[in-house]
Amino acid sequence: MSFIHLHVYSAYSLLTSTATVEQIVLAAKEQGFPAVALTDRNVMYGTVAFYKECLKQGVKPILGLTADVASEGEEGAFPLVLLAANNEGFQNLIKISSAIQTKAPGGIPVKWLKHYSKGLFALTPGMEGEIEQLLLAGEHEKARNAADRYREIFGAERFYLAFHDQRLPGQREMVEELAKLAAMGEFQIAAANAVHYINKDDSFAQECLLAIKNGQKLEEEGREKLGSEEFYFKGPSEMAELLAEYPDALESTLKIADSCNVLVDLESRHLPKYPVAEGKTAGQLLDELCHKGLKNRYRQPSGEHLDRLRYELSVIKKMNFSDYFLIVWDFMKFARDNGILTGPGRGSAAGSIVAYVLYITDVDPISHGLLFERFLNPERISMPDIDIDFPDHRRDEVIGYVAQKYGHMHVAQIVTFGTLAAKAAARDVGRAFGLNTKELERLSRLIPSRLGMTLKEAYSESEGLREFVKESNMQRRLFETALKLEGLPRHTSTHAAGVVISEQPLANLVPVQAGSGEILLTQYSMEHLEETGLLKMDFLGLRNLTLIENILSSIRRKTGRKLNIQEIPPNDEKTFELLGKGDTSGVFQLESEGMRKVLVRLKPSRFEDIVAVNALYRPGPMENIPLFIDRKHGRSPIQYPHPDLREILENTYGVIVYQEQIMQIASKLAGFSLGEADLLRRAVSKKKKEVLDRERTHFVRGAMKKGYTEPEANKVYDLIVKFANYGFNRSHAVAYSFIAYQLAYLKANFPLFFMAALMSSSAGNESKIAQYSRELSHKGVKLLPPSVNKSGFGFEAEGSGIRYSMGAIKGVGLSPLKEIFRARKQKPFSDLFDFCLRVPSKSVNRKTLEALVHSGAFDEFGQDRAVLLATLDVAIEHAQLMAPDDSGQFDLFHDPEFKLKPKYVSVDPLPVKEMLAYEKEVLGLYLSTHPVSIMEEALKAAGARHIADLRPGERTRAGVYVTEEKKIRTKKGEAMAFYTLSDPSGDMEAVAFPVVYKRLGHVMKQGSVLLLEGKVEERAGKLQFIIGEQLDVDEEAPFGGKQPKLYLKIEDAFQSAEKLNELKAILKKHPGRYPVILHYAGKEKTILLSEEYRVDGSGECLQKLRIFLGSEYVVLKK
Repeated sequence: MSFIHLHVYSAYSLLTSTATVEQIVLAAKEQGFPAVALTDRNVMYGTVAFYKECLKQGVKPILGLTADVASEGEEGAFPLVLLAANNEGFQNLIKISSAIQTKAPGGIPVKWLKHYSKGLFALTPGMEGEIEQLLLAGEHEKARNAADRYREIFGAERFYLAFHDQRLPGQREMVEELAKLAAMGEFQIAAANAVHYINKDDSFAQECLLAIKNGQKLEEEGREKLGSEEFYFKGPSEMAELLAEYPDALESTLKIADSCNVLVDLESRHLPKYPVAEGKTAGQLLDELCHKGLKNRYRQPSGEHLDRLRYELSVIKKMNFSDYFLIVWDFMKFARDNGILTGPGRGSAAGSIVAYVLYITDVDPISHGLLFERFLNPERISMPDIDIDFPDHRRDEVIGYVAQKYGHMHVAQIVTFGTLAAKAAARDVGRAFGLNTKELERLSRLIPSRLGMTLKEAYSESEGLREFVKESNMQRRLFETALKLEGLPRHTSTHAAGVVISEQPLANLVPVQAGSGEILLTQYSMEHLEETGLLKMDFLGLRNLTLIENILSSIRRKTGRKLNIQEIPPNDEKTFELLGKGDTSGVFQLESEGMRKVLVRLKPSRFEDIVAVNALYRPGPMENIPLFIDRKHGRSPIQYPHPDLREILENTYGVIVYQEQIMQIASKLAGFSLGEADLLRRAVSKKKKEVLDRERTHFVRGAMKKGYTEPEANKVYDLIVKFANYGFNRSHAVAYSFIAYQLAYLKANFPLFFMAALMSSSAGNESKIAQYSRELSHKGVKLLPPSVNKSGFGFEAEGSGIRYSMGAIKGVGLSPLKEIFRARKQKPFSDLFDFCLRVPSKSVNRKTLEALVHSGAFDEFGQDRAVLLATLDVAIEHAQLMAPDDSGQFDLFHDPEFKLKPKYVSVDPLPVKEMLAYEKEVLGLYLSTHPVSIMEEALKAAGARHIADLRPGERTRAGVYVTEEKKIRTKKGEAMAFYTLSDPSGDMEAVAFPVVYKRLGHVMKQGSVLLLEGKVEERAGKLQFIIGEQLDVDEEAPFGGKQPKLYLKIEDAFQSAEKLNELKAILKKHPGRYPVILHYAGKEKTILLSEEYRVDGSGECLQKLRIFLGSEYVVLKK
């Protein structure tokens, strides 16, 4: 072997190299290299993965970094290849990378580099290096000075002038210049080949990757590229031939590789320390806090409580985890002291009484039968894992507190990588190839949208994608390039939950980089970070805790009642009634359609039922749900695998549901300790035959010692094997069922506050808002329109209804809302002119005003939306005229003698369909009414059914509104279309195949209300309406040929002359033959209006009246 690669970039040099860590190591192994280096640019993301892969493949890992070094006295920085000779050098690499990524993004200053130079080899990086650039500029003396400086920093034996030859213009001459410099200054020389991809034919893919990085197209002149196809992982013979005249340079690579010996510590644990008072240990403080907490939790603790506490504390101390528990206790105390709601627990930690008495969890492990060994097993040393839920908008406060307490250099969040997944790879490569937006969308649609989908699978499944690839050589090359780039890391982001705390500065242990705000990010991802022995804690932001917090806050604000969610009754009748009806939209863990069906069949009557259904509703255990339900309701007898297991399985009607039950069975029948039982559970869940056989012998022997027969023991062991994978962590199920029960309780007992908070939390999700709006309608709860005088930023309970959120109106941002809320604090707005006068136009512009009009936020001013729109310019001009000038000298508005108020512009009202279309545009749903409601009676008479009532396999009729149309051509060139259909009950996808489209395409237009006949099918888990016919609708059909009358109920608020005149105007715009009868509420007075007010009874007419008076006050009947 005559050469070792010492200058290699992996895909972790983001968007500059296509070579993965695995590919680099495999290439080294296959080409017979005994060692290989990794030298990513300024980062060490891949170090642990590379190190482990090398050990796995039998290749020596050389750990390095290509670091940008800020030039002395000049602007700019130059790269320098650094390699760790020993563990001290490795520590310095970590510090150099951390310094660049946190404090010196422009490159590490030379004086810092001097400080961190021990244990490092340094090699010049090729044409972009400082010495090379000076030589190119003819600055030979400066080049010599720079080389002398680096030799002084690293030592004569560890600084090398590296010869690179990738056939770049002037590069061969540069090698000769470096050779002269080396001879003159007696500098060491080495050979290198900066690797950016594995094979020569990967060159184009890497070029494309650079274009993606820079947002450029491949056709652009002057874009960044390496300049040749020689940056691949060359074999030793290729390198020997390339630099044959410099054998010493080649030999140096072997010498350097031989001298680099780093042992990465993946065995030690680096547990954080909690600061305790002098003279006291962490264990003593933990004892004190736990015994104090025990009395608070139980008032009069029993012997069982004390024994369990003593046992857990002994295990915790033995494992040296006292500091860990104190750290968690401390930040949980901070959360409580600052009014931050915390979750009841998560995962196996809920099985610890120590966690319970420290108020880390709110689940009593004794009363719920939870096992500590499922959390910390004395038989198996592992790191503790306490995951904490916080409201998602307050999680950062707790992380900030932790960073402040332990020091910002001691606390970090964890990096994750966004990758070029199938669709992303195809789109990014397509963009680089010059595809336009429409073409990119087409390409993206050809790739199935399924989690984990790969381009290879997509090509196999999608005929359209195969056709795309075959259409041209360019498209084939595009796809082949995307295949090479698929899966590569694209960018960094922050792990959703993970936080690490270290006793010593983190940069002593792992490389870090700047994160969000003042919190650092580790450069190692989660899996590799844990291998370095750092302890991870999960700080999770749970939307459902935010929801609970908002509901409680709303109840307190509106009613004055301070509800403590921890003290709600555990057996509330209304709550279980709600669960039994499956009325669980918005209820954590219980809101899926399938779960709701299970709840209706189960009819939960106790908390344990919620816990069990949470555990069972998963693939696998789901098959036991019918048996569980039948046994609960006495339809099937409760049977136990053995009578002695009754106590363990009684709560679940003889069905094994939880992992803890498996552990208890092993303990009860085979005499295992709970720690041994947990090891058994883990072992058999892997389903390896040799393990299963070994554990069977162990189990059966133990059971027979306790007096059970061999057949009995084998029967129970077979059950354990079957359920080891199925069983769910009971501690986690109990903890999360607490949140589910709390939300169900709030929904059952405070429905308006619950739904208002739920809708606020879903703002921006149109389908969810529409779904919750329909739920309110079915329950008879009115969703009140937005109002500039009454709406808040979120949805709010108001009387017996819910007021629509101002913050959920598209086109109305936070800045305008702040101004509106500030202005109305003084007094309500009286009309549009008053609004424009008091709210600055720089915050609320014309576009915002239009959105407010279309949303109905100005409806209370008593003007049609068309009038309001027509008057906007007048109102804006009026406000500008009345506003004081900059000097304050001319202020008409504040002159009591001068009051000027314009009038509304008189125009025809907006047609209902147009008004509703605008309304849906800004609200995401039809709030005033639905377009289909205009013909509701006639559609019903024609046999139309609601979308929500349609089932697969039916041939049926539906009265629908066409909200979206998408025309395509089949392979044969025939036109067909896909549609989104809507009615008051929901939305549905539909398709008109070529034959039907040819016949009906002209009527199936967006914005049409139609009666369709067709078949309902289920495709990819969703219902689709296969359109067959479009039918005419007879609007008089509901009245059987008899002339109907229009009955209008006039509430007190509408009995003024002004309101009655508005009513008359609506009636006169729809002349016809239907008589109109007014009933005055409160006066019990009924009047038949004269013939001039007779109406046509059209859907348009009825909807306008319903919007004006209220739906329930407008009735057309025989």
